[in-house]
Amino acid sequence: MGESLFAEPLLWLIVGAEVGFWVFLLAGLGARYLLRRRALGAVLLLGVPLMDLVLVTASTLDLATGGEPSRVHGLAALYLGITVAFGHSLVRWADVRFAHRFAGGPAPVRPPRGGGARMRHEWREYGKVVAAWVITAAVLVLLSVAGGRPFPEPGAWPQDPMWSWLATASLVAGIWFVAGPLWATVFPGEDDRERSGAR
Repeated sequence: MGESLFAEPLLWLIVGAEVGFWVFLLAGLGARYLLRRRALGAVLLLGVPLMDLVLVTASTLDLATGGEPSRVHGLAALYLGITVAFGHSLVRWADVRFAHRFAGGPAPVRPPRGGGARMRHEWREYGKVVAAWVITAAVLVLLSVAGGRPFPEPGAWPQDPMWSWLATASLVAGIWFVAGPLWATVFPGEDDRERSGAR
């Protein structure tokens, strides 16, 4: 059956990067709102993007020094695309909830459920999906250059060990587009004010 996927050191680095993301995020917000040490919180939150830098550096060095391109390298690229594109909004999401719970900040605002506000929200969120796709593709290009390998044609992505993740990301992006911004544009529904009868 071949070597276990978990035997790949790079895969464990991806797992470590995900764990590190949450450790730095929770530690930074805890220092900011529980210990009231905003400077320390800001320093700890800098560790969130640092994990991404460590991962892309390790992936590039592995291929540049003769490593064989694998699905794990492609997964690292996809992980980086997602964390860079969605990481800031996730930090902001957690920050608002920490501030509300521990510092008397305003309550989190729920996403709009209808109308033009929902449509704009869905398009903004889809913009992050596009950004994740672009970043994933850029990292794959970097890894291919580092490994001295040619770029496969889009039709060959599903069969390529690294680029197959971009084929998966393309499928997810297409489904997200239909279920998210396209649906909200074609079937906007009533906005929250109309639903509640507000003038």
